Amino acid sequence: MRHVLIYGVVAGLCVAILRLVEYRFLVLDHSLEIYGGLVAVLFASVGIWLGLKLTRKQVEVREVVVEVPAPANFVRDEAQVAALGLTPRELEILELMAAGLSNREIAERAFVSENTVKTHASRVLDKLGAARRTQAIQRAKELRLIG
Repeated sequence: MRHVLIYGVVAGLCVAILRLVEYRFLVLDHSLEIYGGLVAVLFASVGIWLGLKLTRKQVEVREVVVEVPAPANFVRDEAQVAALGLTPRELEILELMAAGLSNREIAERAFVSENTVKTHASRVLDKLGAARRTQAIQRAKELRLIG
């Protein structure tokens, strides 16, 4: 609908311009060029639209949730923490992310700015090799970093 409206407005402007610059002179002397230009614009527009439509990739993302049972008395694997190089603040941010808090809520609880939370969260994602928070939390549970 938006494309139709845009083409309608452009066509209306073209008609108004042709009226302003002696329509009769242009149509009689340059009719072949006008029609050729209109056909070229039409085919170019259809070609661009079709090219975008055919080259756009459809990516299906599926997230599979794997339940990792937590033991009754959780003990953090300090060897994994040291191997990954996680700082105590990053572990705190990871635990708050696992609790389902937003960046703003984590910032309020940890008494830091939202940008600091984003920095710590991105470092945690990098160290755990995760693309999303849910993947990081799942990996952290598998490595016994959080309970």
